[in-house]
Amino acid sequence: MHRALVAAAATLVLMPAPHTGQTKTYTPPKTADGRPDFQGVWTNVTITPLERPADLKDKPFFTPQEAAQYEKQVVDRNNADRRDGGAEADVSRAYNDAWWDRGTKVVKTLRTSLVVDPPDGHVPAILPEAAKRQQERLAQNRGHQYDGPENRPVQERCLIWPTLGPPMLPSFYNNNYQIVQGPGYVAILVEMIHDVRIIPTDGRPHSPSSVRLWAGDSRGRWEGNTLVIDTTNFTNKTAFRGSSENLHLVERFTRTDAETLMYEVTVEDPSTWAKTWKIEVPMRKSSDPVYEYACHEGNYSLQGVLAGARADEKISASK
Repeated sequence: MHRALVAAAATLVLMPAPHTGQTKTYTPPKTADGRPDFQGVWTNVTITPLERPADLKDKPFFTPQEAAQYEKQVVDRNNADRRDGGAEADVSRAYNDAWWDRGTKVVKTLRTSLVVDPPDGHVPAILPEAAKRQQERLAQNRGHQYDGPENRPVQERCLIWPTLGPPMLPSFYNNNYQIVQGPGYVAILVEMIHDVRIIPTDGRPHSPSSVRLWAGDSRGRWEGNTLVIDTTNFTNKTAFRGSSENLHLVERFTRTDAETLMYEVTVEDPSTWAKTWKIEVPMRKSSDPVYEYACHEGNYSLQGVLAGARADEKISASK
């Protein structure tokens, strides 16, 4: 959902320092049970890409001037409502552009990628067996994409969206998260498709390995002012960048100042990557509400594509 607040809320920090972990001088407010208070709405919208662009190969951080120039270039490139083509090109390019909320600013740390480890800012290459697994998964559905709803992507079926995570990464709109805390639990309401992650923090163990969940099985613990969430027990339905059921994520949430919730994720899957890698996203405090995302309300696309496939089959049969 487009928000005018995005530009104002994402004011560029002119003198950033590389993020090196928990800020020592900031003491976050506490909840009634004495835990750091993360409650409220936070947004991770940013134009900083997951991986470092090729033309920034040896530059882990922007200077403030470089950041401003990069922001202008990206915003101009993303502006689908510009008038520099023919009427048909302008109209087709601008279709639905009002709904996008890609952001206008890089992250406040001025990093050139959300991937912070490896140092080159790139996701490690997947292992040969992982590439084979991906190809087999694609081949299994090839030619059967329209057999039934089960063959369509889970996002198209409004079942789950990547922003739910984990890891919780920016999308092209609906980037708000509302955090609610209570004794023994932290809940994260995700704006996109309105899922809720309910994370116990009472020390209970993970579910048995036979229990597999699309968003994994999350367990939280407190390390000082940092919330650490350990997630395992994934399925192969929502493979993150080709990951397997062995995906293991460790998320860390730390308030580094009154307006920033630093979100860090360590990604591990020995069946997919030879080494672990790490993502860092500074989330900003937001006064925006979390909008309802009624994904299936009036959504006739799934019915349309399947009905079209059945019609094509009848035509082919008649010939």
